[in-house]
Amino acid sequence: MNPIDVKAFGKVAVLLGGRSAEREVSLMSGNGVLTALKSKGVDAHAFDPAERDLGDLKREAFARVFIALHGRFGEDGTVQGALELMGIPYTGSGVMASSVAMDKLMTKRIWLAEGLPTPAWRQVHSAAETRAAFAALGSPMIVKPVREGSTIGLTKVMTLEQCDAAYALASGQDPMVMCEQFIAGDEVTCPVLGTGADARALPLIRIVAPDGNYDYQHKYFTDDTQYLVPCGLPEGEEAAIQSIVLKAFGALDCRGWARADVMIDRNSRKPWLLEINTSPGMTGHSLVPMSARATGLSYEDLCLQVLATASLDNASA
Repeated sequence: MNPIDVKAFGKVAVLLGGRSAEREVSLMSGNGVLTALKSKGVDAHAFDPAERDLGDLKREAFARVFIALHGRFGEDGTVQGALELMGIPYTGSGVMASSVAMDKLMTKRIWLAEGLPTPAWRQVHSAAETRAAFAALGSPMIVKPVREGSTIGLTKVMTLEQCDAAYALASGQDPMVMCEQFIAGDEVTCPVLGTGADARALPLIRIVAPDGNYDYQHKYFTDDTQYLVPCGLPEGEEAAIQSIVLKAFGALDCRGWARADVMIDRNSRKPWLLEINTSPGMTGHSLVPMSARATGLSYEDLCLQVLATASLDNASA
């Protein structure tokens, strides 16, 4: 790989914080990225869209943006659209891919149309529909907001009596709620770096959380969760999952980088795609840096590589 000319990046904004339910995590990600880019000589500056007008990016002559926002108003195509209008290249997927990937229902519909494996699901609009979904999908069942991340608003439902509270929790985060068949087995995640034919899957990380409960607290604030890389899966199994993840990435027209979450059925060993994150976490507990490190790529060089992929949907416009 050719050395990266950091001066060619110009003035760089690291978007962090924002207005989503994942603001706290985004601040941790963004500050990590900011420190890393500065250590490499990039003219990088923190920029919190919750506290500043996005138009300042244009007025203050920022040449490029590293998006370290998570969730809505940052990972869902809205910020990407604003940056397109201003003509400022940004990291991660474009407007359409970001919007679709944030919507778990649309993601599943596209993956299913492309013949990719994803667990059975139902969209629900009430507690009664959640109970009906439980009867159809069986126990355990996952109830979650359609357009939220970091397991916020998610419940693993074991009994019919839990359905009402699970629906209330999820709908409090997003009026669109889905129920999903639970897949028991190994939980893995697979980062992707690059775009199009240059996209490559990084090593899988197998996640072993206390009691199988990989929730918000265990993701970001405790050291109880084990992250295994190398993942310990048979070589052929890991390669097959990487291939599926690259197809899932391409099916949504993602670019730059992302991270897909996959469950492997304990009995059949079949992998099932859960979702894809187009602005992955970059905190001290985050998984993309962990996987990259297993290939010899440091956190700082990972940030540089991602920044180098910043682009626009309509670069020639």
